[in-house]
This record gives sequence, C-alpha cells and structure tokens, in this order.
Amino acid sequence: MAADRTANTVWEGDLPKGNGTLTMKSSGIGGDLPVTWASRTERSDGKTSPEELIAAAHSSCYSMALSNVLAEGGNRPERLDVTSTVTFDMVGGGPKVTTSKLTVRARVPGLDQAGLDNAIAAANEGCPVSNALKGNVDIQVDATLES
Repeated sequence: MAADRTANTVWEGDLPKGNGTLTMKSSGIGGDLPVTWASRTERSDGKTSPEELIAAAHSSCYSMALSNVLAEGGNRPERLDVTSTVTFDMVGGGPKVTTSKLTVRARVPGLDQAGLDNAIAAANEGCPVSNALKGNVDIQVDATLES
C-alpha cells in the first residue's frame, strides 16, 4: 500500500526578500503556488506557507481518520468540518512550528458528545499526520457535536 507523493519548490534569492514557487507534482492541482518568508511571518497576501500546507494536510487527514473511526463504530457521519490552525513562532531564538489546533464540528446522527469524545480519542491515535507531528508539535482538538 505504500504511496509516494511529490511536491517541488524552486526558491530564488535570500530568505527575507526571496520567493519560491511550489508545485504539487503528484496531483498537478493548484498550479504554481507562490511562497515567501513574509507569507510565513507577516501577511499571506495571496501566497502560501509551509505552515498552511501542514494545516491542510492535518485537517484533511484528521477528517478521514475521524470519519473512519465513527463509521467503524456504527455512527456514519453526515458531515465533518475540520479546521487546523498551525502556529509558527520563534522558540529559543529560532523558528518552530509550535501547535496545530484542530477545530471539529461534527454532524453524526444518533451520537452524543461522549461518543464523539471517544471517537476523537481514537482519531488522535489513528491520524497519520497527527502521528508524524506528535512529540514535536502541540496538537489540540476542540470538538463539538452539531444537530
């Protein structure tokens, strides 16, 4: 089941004034995406950052993991809305990805909040991106059941 996915970035110039172009090679989606240091530390201004890409990976992976846990438990979700906010900060004099806060809004017929909390605990263990970040990034989950 091993699957490789490839992305490529071409960077020109120094860090503060330079810029890069990111291409999703495997899927070809998104076209060329601009990336800069300023998009990481100041305003995005239509450019992406590694942290935004980590957030995208984490929210999509987590929604899949949670969907699977719920369905396997007999609670097929109608809708999962998962947002990841990844924080990039200076720690100990250097830049670091410090947190990924997941906000989950779940519509799952017949499930109560305790059931969602149990599913969240299992999804925390089953999400490959969460597992890749564990021990290095503080992962927080705020989950709410919607009717």
